[in-house]
Amino acid sequence: MTFGEKVKEARLALNLSQTELSKMTGISERSLYTYEQLGTIPRMSNVKKLAEALRVTTTYLLDDGETNAERAVDAEEEALFLELARSEYGTKGAREAQEVLGRTRALFAGGDLDEEAKEVFFRALMEVYLESKEEARAKFTPKKYRKHPTEDREPRR
Repeated sequence: MTFGEKVKEARLALNLSQTELSKMTGISERSLYTYEQLGTIPRMSNVKKLAEALRVTTTYLLDDGETNAERAVDAEEEALFLELARSEYGTKGAREAQEVLGRTRALFAGGDLDEEAKEVFFRALMEVYLESKEEARAKFTPKKYRKHPTEDREPRR
């Protein structure tokens, strides 16, 4: 069940109209409509207001149906990523990587990003990754293994 379906179901179970829920939470009726009908997920502050008014947990509203096994795999992958960051960049690097993951997770869990915006974000992230990888290769590859621009030219006579 989607976030919007859960909100609507809980609202109807309490016999509330969108207008009444709007007054209880301070969230506009238009926003409630977009949550229920268009599947938009609100900021976390609004998720908390809705959960309180609808007498459900934020976890219930935000749970996407992912199984515990899937969550465990995600957590394991994240732990491996952070360990790699720690081994390559130290404790500070791992902490920064964890912060980026947390902010990104918050952006997608509570943000109002549509699919196009998510795609733009991922493309930009991939560009940064590839540029960083190239810079690291140039900086950390020993000189004897680097390709020099002059290698492609004919030797001087």
